Amino acid sequence: MIRKFKSPSIISASGAPSKVIEEFIGRVNSATEDVSIARMSAAPGWEEPGQRPEFTEYTVVLSGMVRVASADGVTDAAAGEVVIAPAGEWVKYSTPGAEGAEYISVCLPAFSPDTVHRDE
Repeated sequence: MIRKFKSPSIISASGAPSKVIEEFIGRVNSATEDVSIARMSAAPGWEEPGQRPEFTEYTVVLSGMVRVASADGVTDAAAGEVVIAPAGEWVKYSTPGAEGAEYISVCLPAFSPDTVHRDE
């Protein structure tokens, strides 16, 4: 059956100073467990705790710059660039630039607080 959703759900974000998560598809907005698709709008200087998720995360940067730290080093992705963080790998996302960032996050399977495994 075809399903239509008129708007995303706004979800509380980890980290500081602030980030808005608009989930279009996922466990909250569409009760979808196999994939989540969300638009992130992160303030300048935002960072979240490190995590070792059970899902692969695909990040498409629309504007600004997203920094992804991992055990292998630091990767900066600017507008138009994409980062893939494999499931089970430790990562930490931030937006250290003066303009923050807007990006799309796709998680397979869908993001879940129970499977993200954030650092203490």
